[in-house]
Amino acid sequence: MSAERVLTEMQSLGLTATEFGPDGFLPGDPSAKAAFLDGFGLHAVGGFLPVLLHDPGHDPFPEVDRFVDACLASGAGVVVLAASTGAEGYDARPVLDDQQWTTLLGNLDRIAEHATSRGVVAAIHPHIGTVVENADDVQRVLEGSHVGLCVDTGHLTAAGADPVALTLANLSRVEHVHLKDVDAATAARVVSGELAFTDAVAAGMWRVLGQGDVDVRAMIDALRSHGYSGWFVLEQDVMFTDGAPTGEGPVADVRACLDFVKAALA
Repeated sequence: MSAERVLTEMQSLGLTATEFGPDGFLPGDPSAKAAFLDGFGLHAVGGFLPVLLHDPGHDPFPEVDRFVDACLASGAGVVVLAASTGAEGYDARPVLDDQQWTTLLGNLDRIAEHATSRGVVAAIHPHIGTVVENADDVQRVLEGSHVGLCVDTGHLTAAGADPVALTLANLSRVEHVHLKDVDAATAARVVSGELAFTDAVAAGMWRVLGQGDVDVRAMIDALRSHGYSGWFVLEQDVMFTDGAPTGEGPVADVRACLDFVKAALA
């Protein structure tokens, strides 16, 4: 779907802020990106940055700095890091050795400190098919670094973790939140290896908030009771096989997600 259509529909729902979306979705130049969003009455929250962190021969700082430039130009404050495998797609991931983990954790600390020095926050996003995916990976990051955490209720559940329990155990580390709901039966097939992540998305693994198996309301309540004042980013992923949808399309699901979160916050 074109950025013009997506942002027009977001504006029609009364949304006033957004993440950047995938690379290439918005204009690449930081000032042009900010101006484009402003044309739809939107300002930027931040965005998702897959970056290679475990390779001692790769310096992630140039990529991170370019992304921070875009954040600062558009008034965004959050760099949502994903620990890329270095390969395309999210259907397979390597097992890191101890040296690779040491490199990854060191890079996370360096990036977190550098981001803070530039006036933004960096948070690691557990994501299916990346190096930091499941509860064990997250625990290793939390124990071995001081980077903040972006809780993604959908990806954690799809990796076999309990996002609410993980959040309750690490409330002080949560810097950013992505709200997604999940069909648990489909997610279990991903965890077991029976179904590839891409195929699970196509099969409708992601659900409208409140219509899946994640206790999204408990997540919101736990964070608010702890004084969380960051963003709740609504994510409604839809896969189309024959181009953009006709008719109303996924905006109906986004409207339902928004209504759910408004009720939860009220």
